[in-house]
Amino acid sequence: MTITKGEPAAAPGAVQTAPDATAATRPERRSHVPADGSASAAAVEQARREMLHEGPRQRIKRTRIGADALMEALMLQGADTLFSYPGGVILPIYDILGDYPEIRHVLVRHEQGGGHAADGYARASGKVGVCMGTSGPGATNLVTAIGTAQLDSVPMVALTGNVPAALIGKDAFQEIDITGITLPMTKHNYLVRDADEIPRVVAEAFYLAKTGRPGPVHVDFTKDALQQETAAEHPTLEEVIAGLPGFRPTVEGHPKQLKMAAREIEQAKRPLILAGHGVLIAEAWDELQAFAEKTQIPVAWTLLGIGAIDETHPLAYGYMGMHGWKHVNRAIQSADLLIAIGMRFDDRVTGSVRTYAPYARIIHADVDPAEIGKNVAVEVPIVGDAKRVLEGLARLAHEVDPATRQPYFEQLAEWRRESEGSSWHGSGAWRDGLLSADYVIGRIGELTSHQATMVADVGQNQMWVARYAGFRRPNSHVSSGGLGTMGFALPAAMGAALGNPEAETWAIAGDGGFQMTSQELMTLAVDRIPVKIALLDNKKLGMIRQWQEIIYAGNYHSSHLPGPDFLKLAEAYGIPAFKATTTDEVDATIRAAQAVDGPALIWFEIAEEQNVLPMMPAGKGLSDLIETWGPEE
Repeated sequence: MTITKGEPAAAPGAVQTAPDATAATRPERRSHVPADGSASAAAVEQARREMLHEGPRQRIKRTRIGADALMEALMLQGADTLFSYPGGVILPIYDILGDYPEIRHVLVRHEQGGGHAADGYARASGKVGVCMGTSGPGATNLVTAIGTAQLDSVPMVALTGNVPAALIGKDAFQEIDITGITLPMTKHNYLVRDADEIPRVVAEAFYLAKTGRPGPVHVDFTKDALQQETAAEHPTLEEVIAGLPGFRPTVEGHPKQLKMAAREIEQAKRPLILAGHGVLIAEAWDELQAFAEKTQIPVAWTLLGIGAIDETHPLAYGYMGMHGWKHVNRAIQSADLLIAIGMRFDDRVTGSVRTYAPYARIIHADVDPAEIGKNVAVEVPIVGDAKRVLEGLARLAHEVDPATRQPYFEQLAEWRRESEGSSWHGSGAWRDGLLSADYVIGRIGELTSHQATMVADVGQNQMWVARYAGFRRPNSHVSSGGLGTMGFALPAAMGAALGNPEAETWAIAGDGGFQMTSQELMTLAVDRIPVKIALLDNKKLGMIRQWQEIIYAGNYHSSHLPGPDFLKLAEAYGIPAFKATTTDEVDATIRAAQAVDGPALIWFEIAEEQNVLPMMPAGKGLSDLIETWGPEE
């Protein structure tokens, strides 16, 4: 446009009136200078903020559908993170998900990873973890994670989509009976065909997942239920409880049983507390310590009970079971009373039940009555929440003078010195010139001041973490105990880091487990989840190789496991990576990873033939430990 001399120039972004008919047909001129004060720039900035979910976002005025009811229900239950992977039948949820920025959506690279991430989130935060997958293979990919959560008593709600209700049972595309598949591995299941049912079902699912003995609850939605209009209101907690009349977990220990337990404790000369996952679930670590100190009873722990007591506490004795400490197993076998709190006497803890704790009477407290007497016969059963039971026992128990247990404590101390002085105990110099895994784990523990959340995979690395990390705080140890799921560490660490962002988070994995879920490196990179990965690479399926060496006469079939160049793999995902092959390089690489603002990986090339010893062979008892083998003798 020509500006006549003496005519004032138009303000930036202003539109001039066309002086003739031809000019009137010209397109409107727009300013593309950000935030220049014009109406068009303001509209662009508002759209940008809404796209990024910055600031308040106005809900689009539209019909409320089942998918909206689901998102509202999640927020009412306190869910703030959803680990998911999209698919056709759950697209109604993704279509409205942007209207709910209060819920962080983490796009995992595999549904199993999403399930493990929800598991890790729940364990680290104490809240219910939430994951979601589509119908058919998306739903079945969640099954391993659901089973992991069930055996480890983890509160999780797994959401799946299904085909429209009219197609149920007709073998429609991607239809599978996911309800039938998951029934044996969940606390409860729902198939929702009506949008009006969604508020009630989701509220019940969260209540069931976290109440009593926690566990996973599965909710399957037909696609049309997510699309239907609904005006259904969300129930109150009182209405939820009233709608579940058959679900009334016992949390208070029976007074008669508590008195019986108190008498047993008073008479015992060599008592031992066995702390399980239930102590952590009930947040009963303070009550455990108070009870142990009042009665002067040492504390041992299961794999999932790690963190129930600070391992530096004078009464903390150690990790029990198949790959536990020899002195702990010896104490169990010589005890005259075991006080088991929130544990289930798994076969990896007891070995052969016929030879287990032959001199001990047993007090067993658990919130799940089905666990009491299932694996081990006990003299005093107590059904109740670990916190309430420990409070009750502490009230009834007499205070014990430590001097009265002096001979017992001296015996325990002698066994511990002998155990920790054995040749198999970690020293960082297991074989000249080779890096040992126990040394790596010990240094990570020291350089994180024993405050990091350590998420272990399954196999030898899991046992090294349990024995050598040195845990000081509750819920700092996360591992797949009951199901023993390889590939657990990396995705579970993602969830743990988001569930407790204040803690430094480390995923400790062997090269076998890492390669099962390494695609989640992309999730770490895109979402900038600050997980540090310690990859213990012995180029073997380590525990398989160990069993083949000891049990199967050295027939090493399929235990050798070549892997990629892990530095290049991490680089391909945009994640900084470091490598250590000697003890001298360990501290520097750990500190370098800690300095990275975001995820980082350390490739530790460790000794290929290091065994986890002592070891209780399958079918044997705690007194039948193998302490030396082959080149380590």
